[in-house]
Amino acid sequence: MLSESVPFYPLYALLFADVGLSDAEISWLFVAWSVTGILAEVPSGALADRFSRRGSMALGGLAQASAYVLWTAWPGFTSFALGFVLWGVGGALVSGAMEALLYDGLSAVGAAEKFGRFYGQLDAIQLAANVPAAVAATTLFAAGGFSLVGWVSVGVCAAAAVSAACLPEPPRAQPDSPEEVGQPDSYVGVLRAGAVEALTNPVLRGAVTAVALLTSLDAMEEYFGLLARDWGVPTQWIPAAVVGIPIAGALGSVWAGRLTHVRPSTLASLFGAAVGVFAVAVLVGQTGGLVGVAVFYATYRAVLVVANTWVQERIRGGERATVTSFVGLGTELACMLVYAAWALGQADAVVVLSVAIALFLPYGLRRPGPPRRNRPLWTMTARERAR
Repeated sequence: MLSESVPFYPLYALLFADVGLSDAEISWLFVAWSVTGILAEVPSGALADRFSRRGSMALGGLAQASAYVLWTAWPGFTSFALGFVLWGVGGALVSGAMEALLYDGLSAVGAAEKFGRFYGQLDAIQLAANVPAAVAATTLFAAGGFSLVGWVSVGVCAAAAVSAACLPEPPRAQPDSPEEVGQPDSYVGVLRAGAVEALTNPVLRGAVTAVALLTSLDAMEEYFGLLARDWGVPTQWIPAAVVGIPIAGALGSVWAGRLTHVRPSTLASLFGAAVGVFAVAVLVGQTGGLVGVAVFYATYRAVLVVANTWVQERIRGGERATVTSFVGLGTELACMLVYAAWALGQADAVVVLSVAIALFLPYGLRRPGPPRRNRPLWTMTARERAR
C-alpha cells in the first residue's frame, strides 16, 4: 500500500511540463525508464535470489526515494533522466523478489496452495492505492505545490523500504531435484540456473510468455483518461470517472483466489469473454462504455492473478525471483506491442491484440504433463522406454 500510494504518481508528467520540457524530451525520459527496466530486470532478480528478497525490495524503495530527491531538489532534464534510471532499477529490484518472498514464505508454513488467494489480495491492495495517491496528490499540491508533493513522496518510498526490510524471510528452500544439488552459489551461477529453468522448461516457458503478454495489457491504464475524453466526459470529471476502473480491478483480484483450480481453457474462455465486453464498450463508446471497460478490467486482473499463481507453481528451482523476473522482462518488451497497437488503431487495435493473447493462453498456460515414469509405455519413444 505504501509503495503504490506515492503522491507523485498522478503528477510527475505535469512537473516535467511545468519545468518547460517539450513533448519530445518527456518521451525520451520514458524511453530511458523503459530501457533501464529491461536491462535491470533479470540481473536484479538473481541478486534477490543470491542475497535477500526483502533486502532487494528495501533497496528498490530507497532507489525510488532517491529519484524523487533529485526531481524535487534539482528539477531539470538531467535530474529527471537520472531519476528515471534510479526508479527503473528500483522497480526491477522489487519485481520478482516480492512474488518469491510471498511464495517461499507460504511454503515455509505449509500453505503454498494459498498463494493465489493472498497474491490476489496483494494485487487488490496495490490497485486500491490509486485512491489515496490521487487524494494525497490533490491535497498536497494545493497546499505546497510540486515541492511538497515531492518530499512527501520521498518519505512514503522510504517508509515502504523500511517496511520491506522488516518483513520475515524464511530460509531458502532445498532443491526439488538431484540435478539442482550442487548448483554454484555465486551470483553468476544463480543467474545462469534461473535463466536455464525459465527458458528451457517448455511448460514454464509457456507460462512465463503468457503472463508477460497478459501483464503488458495493463499498459492500457495509461489510456483510460483518453478514452473517457473521447467518449464525452468533461476534463474536470475524468479523474472521478476513471477511478472506478482500478477499483473494479481490485475486486477482480480478490475474486481470483476462487479460480486457481480451473482449467487453462476455462481461464482463457473467461478472458475471451472479457475481451468481448471490452470490444462492445469500444463500439458503444459514450460514458456507458467506461462501465464495460471496468468489467473487462476486473476480469482481466482476476485472470492475471491466476496466471501469475500458475507460474509460481511451475517453478522448481531455488532461483524463484530470477525466473519471475523473466516475466517482468517479457512484459516490458510486450508493452511495446500495446503502445504500437494504440498508435496504429487506438482501442480497436488493442482489442485485436487482446484476442490474439486470449487464443494463446490455453497453450501458454497448459498444465504440466504426468511424470515420465507414470506414462503408458505406448506413449513413450524408444529412448524413453529404454530408460
